[in-house]
Amino acid sequence: MLRQPASLPAWVPPGSDLLRGSEGEQERQRRAMARYSLGNLLDWLYGGVDPSFAGNGGPECAAFLTPQQRLLESLVFLTVGVLEILVSLRKIRRQLHSREEGNHPAQQAQAKQESLGKNLLLVALCLTFGLEVGFKFATRTVIYLLNPCHVVTMLQIFLLACPPCRGAMVLFRLQMHMLNGALLALLFPVVNTRLLPFEVEIYYIQHVMLYVVPIYLLRKGGIYTAEPLCNFWWALLSTGLMFVYHFSILQILGLVTEVNLNNMLCPAISDPFYGPWYRIWASGHQTIMTMAHGKLVILFYSAVPVFKYGVDLLRLPSKKID
Repeated sequence: MLRQPASLPAWVPPGSDLLRGSEGEQERQRRAMARYSLGNLLDWLYGGVDPSFAGNGGPECAAFLTPQQRLLESLVFLTVGVLEILVSLRKIRRQLHSREEGNHPAQQAQAKQESLGKNLLLVALCLTFGLEVGFKFATRTVIYLLNPCHVVTMLQIFLLACPPCRGAMVLFRLQMHMLNGALLALLFPVVNTRLLPFEVEIYYIQHVMLYVVPIYLLRKGGIYTAEPLCNFWWALLSTGLMFVYHFSILQILGLVTEVNLNNMLCPAISDPFYGPWYRIWASGHQTIMTMAHGKLVILFYSAVPVFKYGVDLLRLPSKKID
C-alpha cells in the first residue's frame, strides 16, 4: 500500500517555486490571523486612550480614590441598586398584570402602521451613531461605546426598528428616565479628546437626538406612553439599573483597563464637585435627576405646543406593513 505524502514540502524539491509559493501563502495566513489576535483586539478596544488628557484614564486616574473608599462605595451603592430593582419590579409587575387585558387589539392595529417619519428618524439616528462608532474605531477607543449615552442610543435604535409590543413599552419607559446623562453631556461637555474632523459636531448631534426620539415616540402614542406622573416606580427601576451598571461593569472594566468609563475612576475636568467625594455627590444628584428628569421632559412636552407642532412635521403619511 502506498503512503500518502504527509505534507507538501515532503515531495516538492527544495528551491521550487511551488514551495516558495506555499510558504508565502502560509505567511499571509499567519499575518491575517494575527490581525484578530487578543493583543490587536485589545488595542482596538482601548489602545487609543491617551492618559495625558485630564480625566481620560491612566494610573493616576485609577488611583484617584483609595481602594478602601472605592470598595465601600461600591458595596453601598450596589446594595442600594439591587434593592431599588427588586422593589420597583415587584410594583411594576402588579401594575402591568392588572392592565395587560384589553390592550392587545390596539397594539396589533398600531403594529401594522409604520410612519415614514419614524423610518427617516431611524435612518438619521443610525447614521449619527454609525459615524460615532467609526470615530471610536478610528481612534481605537471602542470601549467608550459602553458609556450610558451610547447604550441609550442603541436602545432608541431598537425602539424605532422594533414593532410595537410589550417589550418596546418597557424599554421606552426605562430610557425615558435615562436621559439625564444627555443633559449633563450638553451642559458639561467633555470634548477635549475629540480631535478628528466633525467629531465634536457628532457629539452634540447624538445627544440632541437622544431627546428628539422619545419626544417623537410620545407624540406617536400607542404603547409609547409614559406612566402617570405620580408613578415613580419606573424611575426607581432605572436608577437601580444605573447604579448596578456603573459600580459593577463600568468600574471593573475601568480598573482593569485604566480607562475612565463615565468617570468611575476619577472626576471629569468639568465636574463641579471635583474631589475625593465626587461619586457620592454624583450618586445623590443623579438619583434626583433620574427621578425627576423624565417627568419634566413629559411635562415640558405637554406644556409647550411648539414641540407637538414640530413633531407633527415628522408624522408623514404612513405606509402599510403586511
